[in-house]
Amino acid sequence: MSQSSTDPRHMKAPPKKAFRLSWRDERVRSIVWQVLIVGLVVAVVWWLASNTARNLEVRRIATGFGFLWREAGLPIGEHLIEYSPTSTYFRALAVGVLNTLKVAVVGVILATVFGTLVGIARLSRNWLLGKIAAVYVEVVRDVPLLLQLLFWYTIMQSLPVPRQSLHPVEGVFLSNRGLKLPWIEWTDAHNWALLGLVAGAVATWFYARSARAKQMQDGQPRRVWPAGLALILGLPILIWAVLGAPFTPDIPALRGFNFQGGLTVSPEYFALLLGLVMYTSAFIAEIVRAGITSVPQGQWEAAQALGLRPGTMLRQVILPQALRVIIPPMTSQYLNLTKNSSLAVAIGYQDIVSIANTVLNQTGQAIEGIAIIMLVYLTISLSISLFMNWYNTRIALVER
Repeated sequence: MSQSSTDPRHMKAPPKKAFRLSWRDERVRSIVWQVLIVGLVVAVVWWLASNTARNLEVRRIATGFGFLWREAGLPIGEHLIEYSPTSTYFRALAVGVLNTLKVAVVGVILATVFGTLVGIARLSRNWLLGKIAAVYVEVVRDVPLLLQLLFWYTIMQSLPVPRQSLHPVEGVFLSNRGLKLPWIEWTDAHNWALLGLVAGAVATWFYARSARAKQMQDGQPRRVWPAGLALILGLPILIWAVLGAPFTPDIPALRGFNFQGGLTVSPEYFALLLGLVMYTSAFIAEIVRAGITSVPQGQWEAAQALGLRPGTMLRQVILPQALRVIIPPMTSQYLNLTKNSSLAVAIGYQDIVSIANTVLNQTGQAIEGIAIIMLVYLTISLSISLFMNWYNTRIALVER
């Protein structure tokens, strides 16, 4: 038999079947079933919407989002933007969203760092370190998160009063009022300097990428750190100097029965962040351990043959390959941490769930309040998923 007759590239595609309006045609059955299912879903949604509207009308319950522009009269202890009880419900909900993001962003960063360290410790040849990490992972994962949050909040409430607060280093105080840290008097110039820092970091990343591309072309290495140092540190310092941003440290001090000045980390936020980080890091540790052990043994042996130190070998050879296994399940843990932050209502931290519940109790707009909560968490979760999927695509192996 000739090669051309067996080569799939030379084989003709089978002729397409003619479309017949008959139930025996699978394409007709597929279209009919899809139309029926879509129609059923639309009918159910229409029935629920009309039934809800009818019941609200009978009970004379107003609908719509006009209440967002009314005065809230709602006290909120922690807020990243200016807020007072005379502000609108919209601003109160915006404060809740920012409080949720403050927990989610900081929690994701800390849980990633701590979970990675614990996961590496589980693989340590040091017997004691490996067993401590294993016990930590097993104990923390098996205790419900809500119970852990209540435990840490009880610990925070059991701390001494401000006059007898723990004072480990100068300017740092830990009491039942929270954690007090030194800070600086923040002005608009500091905002511009922070923006310059972010811009410098982004510019450094693009420069490093360009330098690597040129090195792949001509084989000549290029130093990135001088330009990176100038962009990341020099640019913010220049903006800070030009705008005259003050650098006056604000040291907390005991005045009467409480502290004045400095940065305050409330007991509710501290307990929530600590509970979420410890709980999520236990799962991340197992993900990291699984990712590292998935790297073939030959990669370890090749790195050892090159004379690389254990730290360099792990950082430059093993972890970059393990990331391809680590990233997908890590995304789920980031989403879990963000959604688990809704348990903040149990310890009195005013996130979007707590504030929205208060708003709907005051206004009676239950449907709108629940819809806002769902929309906020859906937006945050989709944003995390899109970013992590993009990053996972970038580090994926490219077949040649």
